[in-house]
This record gives sequence, structure tokens and C-alpha cells, in this order.
Amino acid sequence: MSENETPTLKAFSLLECLAASDHAMSLTELARVMDLPKPSIHRHLAALEAGGLIIRDAGTKHAYTIGPRLTRLSSTVLNHGDVQRQRHAILKGLVADIGQTCNLTMLVKSQVLYLDRMESPSPLRLDLQPGTTVPAHSCASGKLFLSKMPKDKRHALLAQTKLAALTPNTLTNIDELDAELERINVRNVSIDNEEFVLGITCIAVPIFDDKQNCIAAIAMHGQVATTPLTVSLSFIPRLQTAAQELAKTFGF
Repeated sequence: MSENETPTLKAFSLLECLAASDHAMSLTELARVMDLPKPSIHRHLAALEAGGLIIRDAGTKHAYTIGPRLTRLSSTVLNHGDVQRQRHAILKGLVADIGQTCNLTMLVKSQVLYLDRMESPSPLRLDLQPGTTVPAHSCASGKLFLSKMPKDKRHALLAQTKLAALTPNTLTNIDELDAELERINVRNVSIDNEEFVLGITCIAVPIFDDKQNCIAAIAMHGQVATTPLTVSLSFIPRLQTAAQELAKTFGF
């Protein structure tokens, strides 16, 4: 890092470093990577933590990762202007075709970030506004993202978070989760069978870049009482078409 950078730019560089890391970073590690004295790093960390831009890692009080305020900001940036309108129009067309709530997501650390969402006319709705995050292991999009990771990287990521049971169907055993993720990786379709919310199922398909990296996902939610899982599965081809359309909005 250049010593001529202002304190504001140094703090921004610190955020970039934490955002790019695949694990929570300690003060010592940040000082080494950024080549800055620990007292300077500590002052920036304290200010960023107070502002909600970073948080202490759940597994240790001595390591930091990006916080909810920064996550919301990233969602706002990714959905800015014409790109947001294009993506929302695609979601709107998809919802009009299948009659189910649909959303666009990305993975941030071990959390799924909702970039955009289009509700169906149904009165039963989940409060998942853009900028919301949910644990990756508990939802269709999250399991899809995890399935595309090398196993060692995935295990390292999951080791930093508790595999909490949000419903009786949530996969919390790492071996069972691994087996499910291997199946998802092969078929490029992920299913949440009431694992996030009882009474709600979800189907997710990947959005690939030009190198076939999974950069985002598109998913639909269905109420078990009105849309059985067998019906939701019939929407997969339409979801895949929307995924191809959305891929063009990512600018590669």
C-alpha cells in the first residue's frame, strides 16, 4: 500500500482486502498483508466496526470479515441504473410466466446475498428484500454456490459458520451436505425442500460467465400448499432461459 494514501483510502483498501479474502482475517494478518503498522490497522478496524462495515467473525473475537452495511452497499452498487432495470425486467417476465416469486442472488463469504426479487401475486411472502443475506447451507441458491467450490475450500468456508438447523429439513451434517452438493454440481439444479422455511420450497439454477464460472443464481419460491415440488421442477427450463438472459447483464 502506498504511504501517500489518505486515511480514507487506507480504510477503503482494508475493506477491499477483507472482501477479497476467503476467510476472516486477524489484525496481525491484515498488518502483514497490507504492510502497515498494527496500531494504524487497529484504528481503522475500530472505526469500520463501529460503522457496521465489518464485524468480528462468529468463530473468534480476534478476526474480522465484511459486515451487513458493506453487504447492503454491494447490493446497491450491483443493482445500479440500467443494469438493475434490465435484471428486474427479466425477473418480472419470469414471474409473469410461472406465477411464482423469483430472485437473483450472489454468494458473499458463507452468506447468500439477495440482489433483486420479484414477488408473485400470492399473499404469503417472505421478507427477503435486496441486500438481505441468509446462510448458504440452508437455501437452494446457497447450496448451488457451495457445490461449485473445491471441497477443501468449501469445508474451510463452512468451518467458519455454524450449520444451524433453520427447519427440521436443513442439512447440518457435513457428510450429508457434501453428498447433496455433489448431486447439485452434476445436474446444475439445486432444491430447497423446506430447508429454509417450512411450507416453502425453492429451485435454483446457476448463472454462468463466459468461462463457465457460477457467478450468480436465479431461483423461484413455491408454497407447498399450492405449488407442489413436482410442479416447481417443471419450471426449470424457464429458469435456465432467464439465467442465460441475466448472464448478459454482468458485462463479460
